[in-house]
Amino acid sequence: MTLQGKSVAVLIAPRGTEEPEFSKPKQAIEEAGGKVTVISFEAGLARTVNSDLDEGGSYTIDKTFDEVKADDFDGLVVPGGTVGADKLRGSGEAIGFIRAFFDQKKPVAAICHAPWTLIEADVLKGRSLTSYPTLKIDIENAGGTWIDEEVVVENGLVTSRDPNDLPAFCAKLVEQVAAGAGAGLAAGN
Repeated sequence: MTLQGKSVAVLIAPRGTEEPEFSKPKQAIEEAGGKVTVISFEAGLARTVNSDLDEGGSYTIDKTFDEVKADDFDGLVVPGGTVGADKLRGSGEAIGFIRAFFDQKKPVAAICHAPWTLIEADVLKGRSLTSYPTLKIDIENAGGTWIDEEVVVENGLVTSRDPNDLPAFCAKLVEQVAAGAGAGLAAGN
């Protein structure tokens, strides 16, 4: 499956985003021929983490939230990491950017703790998804249905539980961006 000509935004929260949940989807998109733009709060380098506590790699931030809009991309990846997801959900710019992908019915992929950002964006009502198990009640309280499976795909929304699910997550992410599948219902519906 090819992503030639497709552009995907991948979010990163410095010293918070989980290394494999950032690097593996990024690699899968690039290997499929897609262009990745790494987006964060400020320009420079961002360091990831492993298991929330150990240092990961350093990555160049290509654009900041105030320099981009969902119109510029064919899909979005929101990696997890407890701290990273919490930093992203605390940013109005990040949440507005995420919500815009749902409004435009573009593919969105969120893994592990990343669905916290979807809860904050108020886009889960009536949707089925998965996440790290501790988010189950949060998702249900936001109007979603939590499913314990390695990957759940619903109308362009791709979700997985944790780094062990990355092979299935990356495959479905590439598939959904290649197909241009929409995220179904608009945000807040």
